Amino acid sequence: MRRMPLGLSLGWLCALRAFVVNLSHRDLGGAGRPPLVILHGFLGSSRNWQTTGAGLASRFHVCALDLRNHGRSPHAPEMTYAAIGEDVLAWMDAQNLPRAALLGHSMGGKVAMRLACRQPQRVARLIVVDIAPKDYTGQTQRAELAAMNELPLAGLRSRTEAEHRFAARVDDWAMRKFLATNLERESEGRWRWIVNLPVLTAALPELVKNPLAPDDHFAGPAQFILGGKSRFVSPGDHAAIRRHFPAVRLDVLPTSGHNPHIELREEFVRLVAGSDQRPR
Repeated sequence: MRRMPLGLSLGWLCALRAFVVNLSHRDLGGAGRPPLVILHGFLGSSRNWQTTGAGLASRFHVCALDLRNHGRSPHAPEMTYAAIGEDVLAWMDAQNLPRAALLGHSMGGKVAMRLACRQPQRVARLIVVDIAPKDYTGQTQRAELAAMNELPLAGLRSRTEAEHRFAARVDDWAMRKFLATNLERESEGRWRWIVNLPVLTAALPELVKNPLAPDDHFAGPAQFILGGKSRFVSPGDHAAIRRHFPAVRLDVLPTSGHNPHIELREEFVRLVAGSDQRPR
């Protein structure tokens, strides 16, 4: 086989590296314990995991990442599960983490599932929060993105005003408050979006797809923590979860919605940190 010229190969490697985003993260404590890397959901950030992450620090060294185009991480034009996964692996390499437990919520859960299946040697344990390996319609996210895109930032006085304006498209008051956390006031007093709103809007049709191929599987320890009142995962999805993750433990919290790490924080921490991780 003819080898690529050295200059060309170096240029090719540099071009590949340019697509990797250097992710920002929050260290939530537990240094010296087994590493746990948290991946937030769509329009979220590491900030959403500060209290729960601190609770998990009694068992793990917890780091919560800001995924590309979210939080304090850089913006990039590509927003695919392959690209996000490469960012996470590059972050692990930079932190000298050959292997870690991965905990992902919603979109972050899809990233974690894909990484576990494609790079199983890097994932000591998989924890997925209220998402399934299937296609979604994205109807709710479209309404949320529309509300954000329609918000007139010029002249906006406060996050509270933004929440009131969101009400035309978003019924849930908690979701309106969550969306407003993505607003940041600049030094000149103007408001801006922290998230890369144009790219996330364009990428939604890709992000609602199933991140796994039919033959993807992860034989290692896996745990899915699901909200019994959530619309994101139904009992009919359990078979697909077990197909891809044969050693899975399914924990359904009957009174929780899509955010069990917030709605039932103490129970959530107990489930993740508990010593009994046998499948059930």
